[in-house]
Amino acid sequence: MAKEYTKKQLWELYNKLPPTLKEVVFSGKAAETIYNVCEKNDINRISDLTRYVQDVLLGILKPDEFQATIRTGLGIEKDVAKKVAQEINRFIFYPVKGSLEELYNMEITPPAQTKAPGPITEKKSTTPKRKDTYREPVQ
Repeated sequence: MAKEYTKKQLWELYNKLPPTLKEVVFSGKAAETIYNVCEKNDINRISDLTRYVQDVLLGILKPDEFQATIRTGLGIEKDVAKKVAQEINRFIFYPVKGSLEELYNMEITPPAQTKAPGPITEKKSTTPKRKDTYREPVQ
């Protein structure tokens, strides 16, 4: 769990952030993403999840500790925490990956993606081909 900071300390951290991260901290898009993730996963503690996301953006909580922190902090199941973390990573953290890497001086690897299905291929028919007697000749 991240240590508690005063409002003054949080503003000091915020003021040191690169512009891209400053923009995301108070972004309406990020807030909407957090709200949607909470709705989809039946999480009632939106403000707590928002705080954890902001902790990552402010340099307080390492991105690789985010999933474990929300699991214990929100009291949710491991698989739910994984889904929530993947969505937050994808829509909030990944677009500012470069700035987060600079902030934490570490390389952030994207979350494991579910394997996309391969291309749809035509299934070969097992019935033998025969002349279509119904077709009419073209004139």
